[in-house]
Amino acid sequence: MTAGSDLFLAAPPGLESVLAEEARALGFAHARAVPGGVETAGSVAGAMRANLWLRGAGRVLLRVAQFRALHLAQLDKRAHRVAWAAHLRPDVPVRVEATCTRSRIYHQGAAAERVARAIAACTGAPVSTAGAGRKAGTDDDPEGAHPPDSAPLRVMVRIDDDLCTLSIDTSGAPLHRRGHKQAVGKAPLRETLAALFLRECGFDGREPVVDPMCGSGTFVIEAAEIAAGLAPGRSRAFDFERMAGFDAALWEALRAKAGRAARAPEAMFLGADRDQGAVTMAEANAARAGVDGHCRFLCQPVSALEPPPALHGASPGLVMVNPPYGARIGKRHMLHAIHGALGKTLAARFGGWRVGLVTSDAGLAASTGLPFGPPGPPVPHGALRIRLYRTGPLP
Repeated sequence: MTAGSDLFLAAPPGLESVLAEEARALGFAHARAVPGGVETAGSVAGAMRANLWLRGAGRVLLRVAQFRALHLAQLDKRAHRVAWAAHLRPDVPVRVEATCTRSRIYHQGAAAERVARAIAACTGAPVSTAGAGRKAGTDDDPEGAHPPDSAPLRVMVRIDDDLCTLSIDTSGAPLHRRGHKQAVGKAPLRETLAALFLRECGFDGREPVVDPMCGSGTFVIEAAEIAAGLAPGRSRAFDFERMAGFDAALWEALRAKAGRAARAPEAMFLGADRDQGAVTMAEANAARAGVDGHCRFLCQPVSALEPPPALHGASPGLVMVNPPYGARIGKRHMLHAIHGALGKTLAARFGGWRVGLVTSDAGLAASTGLPFGPPGPPVPHGALRIRLYRTGPLP
């Protein structure tokens, strides 16, 4: 049995390598992309930093043990050997969720129950179980970390091909919940997805970003936060704060250091939408995020879009857009004209700019007439699978 000193950073399937790049850039030197996320060395202190700074991770799991388990008795015995008291407090209730795939242990409820017994025996904490669970270690829980009536801390049991991995969810609420975007429109894009798509397009915070169909402002606000050096987790609480041995002084030091990293952006961030309600929502969200001084939102159609004025020589930049694509908003047969108008406007007025377009419909991307390269991998987004289409600098 191996004791856990590793972190698992959950990523949307298809974007694991992008999250691995982000993690390495933040100093997680040995971050490695695997199906569903990124593996990297780390402790609770590393989990604190990952939760505070990673923009693309859906959640951060602390892996506490990994071992082979061929039957329930073996799982029970080995789960009792885990040093649960080093991580879990006796006064904080725990919920255990299990998933079993391609394994001789196939009853998820029984697996969760065995681990729950081991936790209770070691810590004395109240423990409940969720037999079916959710997919442990993935970002498939966009609406919340656990049901409202469940325990504050979540232990995740994953048994895959008879290999059992025991993890603690250090994040709690999914990390796309930054605490700023309280107003949302139809089918909003999660901030974590927006951050990964921006990274895929080569955005590093030093160039302007324009979203001509901005909705509640996710791309624009995320880009402005990156440019301003703001930690995405600066305004929220995390479940590691309820774990045993939580170092409150270290956490405050990390937060203070993050505050000192803030800077004035060198570029302008512009969002536009023909719906005044969306523009009002975006402005309110930007204000809550503290980047309203660096963003501008306009109520206008795509045909009126113009590049923002150059700021400190930062233009041209990136057009990033998540337009309606039929299954999400609107009727598909009516959307080709909208995409065509978008493409014509960008081709006519945004020479030198790059374009990133997110859609589930290759036909609509083609309707823009823009010189997209091969699309990115399909990424789950609700019931749909979306792809990122990118151009180089437009002529």
